[in-house]
Amino acid sequence: MKRVLVANRGEIACRVIGALQDLGIEAVAIYSVADKEALHVQLADKAICIGGASVQDSYLNISRIIAAAEISGAEGIHPGYGFLSENADFAEIVEKSGLIFIGPSSDLIRSLGNKVEAKKAARAAGCPAIPGTVDKVCSVDEALLQAKEIGFPLLVKAASGGGGKGIRLVEKAEEFEAAFYAAQKEAMLCYGDDAIYLEKKIVSPKHVEVQVIGDGYGNVIHLYERDCTLQRRRQKLIEEAPSLAIHKSKQEEICRAAVALCKKVGYFSLATVEFLLEEDGSFYFMEVNTRVQVEHTITEELFGVDLVAMQIGVALGKKLPITQEQVEKKCGHVMQFRINAENPSLHFRPSPGLITHFVPPLGAHIRFDSAAFSGSYISPYYDSMIAKLIVRGDSREEVIVRAKRALQAFQIEGIDSTIPFHIAMLEDKEFVENRHNITTIDSRQEVKV
Repeated sequence: MKRVLVANRGEIACRVIGALQDLGIEAVAIYSVADKEALHVQLADKAICIGGASVQDSYLNISRIIAAAEISGAEGIHPGYGFLSENADFAEIVEKSGLIFIGPSSDLIRSLGNKVEAKKAARAAGCPAIPGTVDKVCSVDEALLQAKEIGFPLLVKAASGGGGKGIRLVEKAEEFEAAFYAAQKEAMLCYGDDAIYLEKKIVSPKHVEVQVIGDGYGNVIHLYERDCTLQRRRQKLIEEAPSLAIHKSKQEEICRAAVALCKKVGYFSLATVEFLLEEDGSFYFMEVNTRVQVEHTITEELFGVDLVAMQIGVALGKKLPITQEQVEKKCGHVMQFRINAENPSLHFRPSPGLITHFVPPLGAHIRFDSAAFSGSYISPYYDSMIAKLIVRGDSREEVIVRAKRALQAFQIEGIDSTIPFHIAMLEDKEFVENRHNITTIDSRQEVKV
């Protein structure tokens, strides 16, 4: 393969472009009129404007993306994460256009992207699943009957999609109907599918996910787990590896379960199998993300691998370059901090605008993934992420010390950012002692920074 189109923007587009160029493959960027001066456009070997600032006119416009690939002579498309990365229809169109989709097949995306079908596959593979409906429900009356059998509190969840959309918490039966219709409406708006399923609410769990990769020859391996517990409104804020909340015996069990599921469905490419972990060590399957994750960086730093390059290799028909036996659990700890253009003192109010001054932290044991620079613009049209700060150390305690120094050294002016929030969390007793859960931030009246 000589040329690949990167169907994304921001830091993940820059990340994929770098991996392609390292492999000797030309990278073609696409961009909206709002992203004309964006870093991914500057880094690519070629760039094509595909439309207006809105995502519907550009990064979600399938016909224009396919046209850009054909015009540029690209032989494949890498979707990154977000946008169309888990859109089975997009993957299918790419396949039918004679292009290589750098990810799993459209059939795998479609089957695992439907959470109801994914839960069925998980159960068949021996993965413990959260109690809930076995099939999707479309009628509110039918759903209410099943909800009473499951018991409250429970979650009403979209059967398709991900990223925390189309989900409503229901504490009691009287709230169910309104929550059902709200989740159904949001699911249709976000995913074009209003199918709903019900799931028992697991109170105050940890969020643990397993990084998996498979090739087209039946080989599937895991690269252990990540802890993504610190969240706000189901959006991850700080991720780390390994998870210190999971016992060694359970660690092996949860990783084996993730691999068993992927082998059961014949999976290839990168995937993340997500679980909820209770205090007693019990874990439950949640979903499979059929793409590269935002937090893939911490696994890369812990194991010294290039997951994106491996993903590209698998798409080109190569076997995995490593076996499970060669994956050694590395000593040490890694954390990732998502730096967003938001004001944490004002309930994380978005803060788009011009970055007038930008000096990222430097030094040993620090990785910095970003598409921002002095003079760049954080657009209100897209995700508010400015950068990802990844810090490594021999222990979690050492990472916390280094991360605090790095965050304090990070200079950014012109917009607000979540840097003060991250510094505050590194001084927060509950987080430092690893006693937080997925409700920690949302349960607080305010986040002091």
